[in-house]
Amino acid sequence: MLKEVTYEFIKEIPKAELHLHLEGTLEPDLKLRLAQKNQIDIGQSTIEEVEASYQFDSLPSFLNIYYPAMNVLQTEEDFYELAMAYFKKAAEHHVTYAEVFFDPQAHTSRGISFETVINGYYRATQESEQIGVRSALIMCFLRDFSAESAEETLEQALPFKDKILGIGLDSDEKGNPPLKFKKVFEKAKAAGFHLTMHCDIDQEDSIEHIRQAIEEIQVERIDHGTNIVEDEQLVDYVRAHQIGLTCCPVSNGFVVDDMKGKEIIELLAKGVKVTINSDDPAYFQSYISDDLYALSKNYQLTEDQIIQLVRNAFEIAWLPAEEKKLYLAEVDAFVAEKNN
Repeated sequence: MLKEVTYEFIKEIPKAELHLHLEGTLEPDLKLRLAQKNQIDIGQSTIEEVEASYQFDSLPSFLNIYYPAMNVLQTEEDFYELAMAYFKKAAEHHVTYAEVFFDPQAHTSRGISFETVINGYYRATQESEQIGVRSALIMCFLRDFSAESAEETLEQALPFKDKILGIGLDSDEKGNPPLKFKKVFEKAKAAGFHLTMHCDIDQEDSIEHIRQAIEEIQVERIDHGTNIVEDEQLVDYVRAHQIGLTCCPVSNGFVVDDMKGKEIIELLAKGVKVTINSDDPAYFQSYISDDLYALSKNYQLTEDQIIQLVRNAFEIAWLPAEEKKLYLAEVDAFVAEKNN
């Protein structure tokens, strides 16, 4: 009889998180406190009212709540505080390394300077190591903004290049294929940034968007992307090129009522570097250990499958090879100690 994977094991194993939107970590209590501090009318006056407002059943309905919530973020200190709150939570979940997304256009478009955003977030990434979480920033373009806006944002980012590890693409995918942003991603790659893109689940033209991202844009990772199982050639391609998938089962369950666990397990069995992450944990009330545990319980994952998912994240992280070995050794040491 296989040993049941416990929540304690999942929470304590050292982990890397690669698909986490800092703006998606805005917990109701912090949102309310920042709104009061900055005198922003959010239409709610209690934590319970804020919690009740976090209701959605699709990607568009989620985004309709997600972006207005950001109005409470006004100062460099606000961005710092938001990121540090996540890193403290990540430390509780034994995340030892995190590459986190941020959306500057969601802030610059409402009059907040790029410098305010990047300096607040970056200061938190520097201080996160003091609580055991090494971290780095991935700047995302909003795909429902224009390609020209993305290029302007890249230009704004270049003076802060040493503070940004990679470039991503998120927000509403409908009508906004990867090729819309090919030129700006070419510029980003030439500037030395790592590349990733969201290919959200069950979207229009999902397979074509995945193909564009990996073959034409040549991203190093895909965020979400489990629809790839519909095309065996693309599965073979990502496996051969060691392109990782950063999957988020709990958020999947909210936006399309399917955790995509079957697809994650299929890809894992085929040797694809699939990983588990929390996406927007304040909205889905599920941090990385919770996502792993939910997947484990709903799909009867073995301990070996959990360990492989965890190892995959370190293996596809944008870290030097020698540093990956150190993190993987920590995972192996933890497993060995637990199984003694």
